[in-house]
Amino acid sequence: MFMIRYGAVVHRFPLSQALVALVAVLCLGGCGGPKLSPWHTVQLTSEFSVDHTPDIDSFEDYLRLEDAVFTQLDQLLYDHTDTGPKHALERYSRGSLADPGQHPQNWNRSFELASEAPVGGVLLLHGMSDSPYSLRAIGETLQQRGFQVLGLRMPGHGTAPSGLASVSWQDMSAVVRLGMMHLGQRVGDKPIHIIGYSTGAALALDFALQVEQGTAEPAPASLVLISPAIGLSPAAVLAKWGRRLSRLPGLGGLAWLDVAPEFDPYKYNSFATNAAEQVHSLTSSVASRIAARGNAADPLPPILVLKSTVDATVSNDAVVDRLMLQLSPRRHEMVLFDINRFAAIASLLVDNPRPFTERMIADEQLPFGLTLVANADTNSRSVNAYHKSPFSAGASHVEALEKTWPEGVFSLSHVALPFPPGDRLYGSTPPADRNQLFLGQQALQGERGVLIIPGNFLLRLRHNPFYGYLESRVLRWVENPGSSRFN
Repeated sequence: MFMIRYGAVVHRFPLSQALVALVAVLCLGGCGGPKLSPWHTVQLTSEFSVDHTPDIDSFEDYLRLEDAVFTQLDQLLYDHTDTGPKHALERYSRGSLADPGQHPQNWNRSFELASEAPVGGVLLLHGMSDSPYSLRAIGETLQQRGFQVLGLRMPGHGTAPSGLASVSWQDMSAVVRLGMMHLGQRVGDKPIHIIGYSTGAALALDFALQVEQGTAEPAPASLVLISPAIGLSPAAVLAKWGRRLSRLPGLGGLAWLDVAPEFDPYKYNSFATNAAEQVHSLTSSVASRIAARGNAADPLPPILVLKSTVDATVSNDAVVDRLMLQLSPRRHEMVLFDINRFAAIASLLVDNPRPFTERMIADEQLPFGLTLVANADTNSRSVNAYHKSPFSAGASHVEALEKTWPEGVFSLSHVALPFPPGDRLYGSTPPADRNQLFLGQQALQGERGVLIIPGNFLLRLRHNPFYGYLESRVLRWVENPGSSRFN
C-alpha cells in the first residue's frame, strides 16, 4: 500500500497504481525541460572508471589520468565557450569570476599536503557534485598538526556536470582504495584516518567494511563523518526509473533532476538523475552490510559523526538507526548542531527538530556519546555544548562556547558544516576585492527572477558559524580516536 498526503487527507493506493502514477508524472516532467548546455553533454573520455581504465592501479596513475581529464576539459569546453562581460559568472568561460583557473590553485583537482615527519595520514573524501575544495580548510589545519593529508577528487567531479550522468559509486570506491594505499606508503605504520563529507562519508564506511571483509587495506584508525549520507529522501528511490526512462525518445529531460546555471567554481549546480541513483545505491549497500554484521562482528573503527539537526538531504533518524545504533557501544560519538531557538519561531518551521533532540538527550539506551550544540536558552543567541555520556539520560556536562548565533541565521544546513566563516567563497563576509566571486552570506532583497543566482541558493547557509568547535572536535578525535574527556 502506498500513501500520499494532501493537506489533512491521506490517500491510499495499491503499490502498482502508485508506480503507474509516478511513472506518468516522471514522463510529464521529462518532456521538454530546460535547455542543456555543452557542460551537460560533453563526454570526457579520459575520466577514470573501473570498466574502461582497468590499468590504473596506483594513485600516481590516477593523477596522470586526472591531468588528461583536465586537458580534455580545456579542449572541449573552455576553448569553445564565449568570454567577456556577458559571461562574467559562467564557470566555463575562461577568465570569468567563476573560472577556477583564475585562482592560485585549482581545488577541483586532487591535492596532497605533505608533512616532513608525519604523525599519521588523513584521507579527505568530498560529496556528490562537490570537489576537494569542500574539505580544504580542515585539511590545511591537519597538515599544520603534522598529518600527511590527501584530498581526493572523485571521478566525474571537478570538471563538468556531465560527469555525474555516467559515474558509478564503484568508480569512486575504487579511487578511495588507491588513496588509502598511497597514504599507507607515505606514512608507513602510522595511523590513517578518513574524513568523509556527505557521500564521502558513505564511501568512508564502504572502505572500512571492505577492510573488514579482507578486500582492502590499510585499516583506518578512525572515521570522521560530516553531514553523512546514510538515509536519503524516499524520492531518491525513483532516480533509477528516471534514468531508464530518459533513454526513451522525448524524455531526455529525465536524465537531470536539476539543470541550473553553473556559476560555482567548486561545485556543480546541476544534478544528474544518475547521481541520485548512485548515492541511493551506495547508501543502501552500506546500510545493509552494517545491519548484516550483527553484534558478534569485530568493531568498526571509532566513528565521529557531525551533522545539523535540520538537513534537507540526510535523515536524522537514518543516521541514528542505520548507523549509530548498529555499532559497538562506548566507541563512537555524535555531534548535533541544533537550530537557533532564539530566531526560529516554532510556528514558522515546516519540521521542528525539537522532538528528535529531546528524545536523544532523554534516551538512556543510546550506546554512543552525544553532544548537542544549542542555545543556552530561548531568550539568548549564546550557545552551549551539552554533552551526554553513553547509556545515560540528560546532559552530564555543559560547556559554554564563546560563540553566538549570527544575526539572521536560523540554522545550519547540509552544505554548511565543513566551511569556516572566513571561507573566501562561501563565508560570512564578502571580500574587500569587489571583483572576487562571493557566494556566501548576503542580505539581498528585490524582485524574483532578476538575479542569475536563484533565491534558494542565497537562502541556504554555506558556512558554519561554529566551525571552530567542529574543527576542535575533529582534531581531538584523530589525535586520540574513540576517547572523549566528557565520557
